[in-house]
Amino acid sequence: MKPTKPSAAKVSALRRNGKATDAQVGARIRKLRHERKMSLHMLADRTSLSIGFISQIERGISSPSLSALTSLADALDVGLSMLFEPSHADGSQGEIVVRTAARGKLTAWRSGIYKQLLTADTPARFTFFLMTMEPGATSGFELYAHQGEEAGLVIQGRLRLTVDKRTWTLSRGDSFHFASDRPHRFENAGRGTTVVAMLNLRGGEPGS
Repeated sequence: MKPTKPSAAKVSALRRNGKATDAQVGARIRKLRHERKMSLHMLADRTSLSIGFISQIERGISSPSLSALTSLADALDVGLSMLFEPSHADGSQGEIVVRTAARGKLTAWRSGIYKQLLTADTPARFTFFLMTMEPGATSGFELYAHQGEEAGLVIQGRLRLTVDKRTWTLSRGDSFHFASDRPHRFENAGRGTTVVAMLNLRGGEPGS
């Protein structure tokens, strides 16, 4: 059976919120690029993205996919957490506990993927987040790769994971781990929402 389509009202609300999120993410990417004294041409050279597309992302008029955001974070030499909406936790520097309402957020809304940061600050070494995938959501149709390692635990729904030429369908309680430089993709394999707790580790040696 095909996934249930969201109502027109929900789609409209997602579009409004998504456009605001696109503008915020684009501004953070532009700020990070300027801090590193990188031109659009230099950033494009370090990713598989065109200068025009990166410019559109920075101006908030294009919604980047999960793979595009990951590629940009790698090129800017930051963890994916640096692209999240800042946490609303009080005194986030060194904060230990993060309440649900205070989580930083990152949305690839056109792809149906929503991430919530599970730490108050943005450590350079890793990104720990909750990934929610709407019915039909994917990380992109093409396999992608980036720095580091990643691991995850499915806590709701069904996840289709492809790494290299192998594909698995994971259910609640199943987990995974692989080196992120192996081409991979994620897809919601169920008819409902899929939720995965994930950890991305930058610069780690596989198996360490």
